[in-house]
Amino acid sequence: MAHDEQRRQDPQDPVTGHPRPEFPQQEQEHPGWTGPMDPPPDHGEHSYRGHGLLRDRAAVVTGGDSGIGRAVALAYAREGADVMFTYLPEEQDEARETARLVEDAGRKAVAVECDIREEERCRALVERAVAEFGRIDVLVNNAAYQMSQPDGIGEITTEQFDRVMRTNLYGMFWLCKMSLPHIPRGGCVINSASVQAYKPSPHLLDYATTKGAIVTFTQGLAQMVAADGIRVNAVAPGPVWTPLIPATLPDTRKFGEQAPLGRPAQPAEMAPAYVFLASPQASYITAEIVNATGGTPLP
Repeated sequence: MAHDEQRRQDPQDPVTGHPRPEFPQQEQEHPGWTGPMDPPPDHGEHSYRGHGLLRDRAAVVTGGDSGIGRAVALAYAREGADVMFTYLPEEQDEARETARLVEDAGRKAVAVECDIREEERCRALVERAVAEFGRIDVLVNNAAYQMSQPDGIGEITTEQFDRVMRTNLYGMFWLCKMSLPHIPRGGCVINSASVQAYKPSPHLLDYATTKGAIVTFTQGLAQMVAADGIRVNAVAPGPVWTPLIPATLPDTRKFGEQAPLGRPAQPAEMAPAYVFLASPQASYITAEIVNATGGTPLP
């Protein structure tokens, strides 16, 4: 056991240390599920070790049922935080697994079915968090929607455009606005941006547009609330192997190959950035975008 633990902490080749394409072609209905994915995503179940960086904090993570959200919830719990997270109705089984991981770390897990496209659902989520925890120390706006349209802007329906905007932007706006009165000095907001904010893929035009807006929103809000002792930052991942990929992209075989490291990230590789930004070690860091792109240079 000690040997296995040491091996997990040894330096790892970033090129060969995780699965690389070519992957099997796989398709799922949206929103996608972890179980059928090949290779299975790594959320840090066997590797993430906590160091008490978030002891007794109260965190709210949207889209915490799978992917980056699950990895963040797991890491936060192992760092000592209680975690409330959202999921969609069809993601109930995924949510149970995230809750189990949080509880296995000895922390409180509160799974809330919530479609953040609806303002009143966002309001109810914040009220539930305050009722459960008394405050919100860390708000992670991670839930997102994308759908590839390789045939161009003509194929992006108003319905799709509206769903992308309301999920990725409206939900974030509402949750920040409603949560800020309950975030104490020393608390923070962390948004999920993307490499798409800087290097948009044409087939993800609407999604990339929202990610660019998230960067601007993060930097503007950070200045607005700095005097209140609240920090606002974002993480901009590159390609990450999550259920959203087989559920929204037509070809998964070479996913992530374009990154200089030649592969997509695993969700577990994103979580440490979210932990750092939430921790006291980041006390002088606000209005920043932490790029985790596998080597793709960003401004």
